[in-house]
Amino acid sequence: MTVIGVHASHEQIHPSRLLDAVRRAEEVGFDAAMSSDHFSPWSARQGQSGFAWSWLGAAMQATSLPFGVVNAPGQRYHPAIVAQAIGTLGAMYPGRFWAALGTGEASNEHITGGRWPRKDLRAARLRECVDVIRALLAGEEVSHDGLVTVDRAKLWTRPDEPPALIGAAVSPATAGWCAQWADGLVTVNAPADHLRALVDAYREAGGIGKLALQVHLSWAPDQARAEALAHDQWRSNVFGPPVCWDLETAEHFDVLSEHVTAERVRGTVNVSADLGRHAEILRGYADLGFDELYLHHVGQEQDEFLDAFGEHVLAEVRS
Repeated sequence: MTVIGVHASHEQIHPSRLLDAVRRAEEVGFDAAMSSDHFSPWSARQGQSGFAWSWLGAAMQATSLPFGVVNAPGQRYHPAIVAQAIGTLGAMYPGRFWAALGTGEASNEHITGGRWPRKDLRAARLRECVDVIRALLAGEEVSHDGLVTVDRAKLWTRPDEPPALIGAAVSPATAGWCAQWADGLVTVNAPADHLRALVDAYREAGGIGKLALQVHLSWAPDQARAEALAHDQWRSNVFGPPVCWDLETAEHFDVLSEHVTAERVRGTVNVSADLGRHAEILRGYADLGFDELYLHHVGQEQDEFLDAFGEHVLAEVRS
């Protein structure tokens, strides 16, 4: 059966309200949750960016849901610190935590003052970080000199079973590369042909483990409100690579998205007031081979969405 989870968007929602939201998600029948990990929102209108790792400890204590987080080790985070965070949550909540690792975006990583590397160097750096994190979670003492430097690091608190390290990809080429090292794959909603090519690239390259999909959606009881929510909150997020990788501030995204239309937002967000239509779309994603779907309602108020999907959508998708 397809796991249906909720996405916790730290860029949009105060962490206390986000904690209330994941509690409510569990109450209405969601199976799991995943979390973003940003230093900056994509837009001043979004207006938040709580620290994911401290929030995750609270959220996992407050619920019994399994959680994942999307993280970019190598610049803002040293990989030994990421390994320590993964190890601690894995030890406290066995079998309930996974981490998706990606190459990141300049909007979060530029804060350290280091140069934002080109894509091939970011990929090479991530691969080094994955090896460091895996070795530390296995109990090894690690020293490493490369695109990242580690000196005699050892984790003293570790889970019996290391949490899964999932690859984050938005292109078939990156998905095939992730198959070399990942325990699974996570991506975001896109046209069916693109998602099918991405899944095939991962599996044909030998990729193992679960396939997870983050689904951007906007729902409200009337179509005009659903359209307005999506346009207000997510029009800064319609830009593909390399723009989304390389812009540095929320102001940059807001300037660039000033004239983005509601129609263009619909290319990124599933916008509908029809709950049956949302269920149909989600079933289509499951049919493409995704084992886990993480629903991200792009509006800042979550309760109405959670209650409606809990009552009318989850069972429809599972059936």
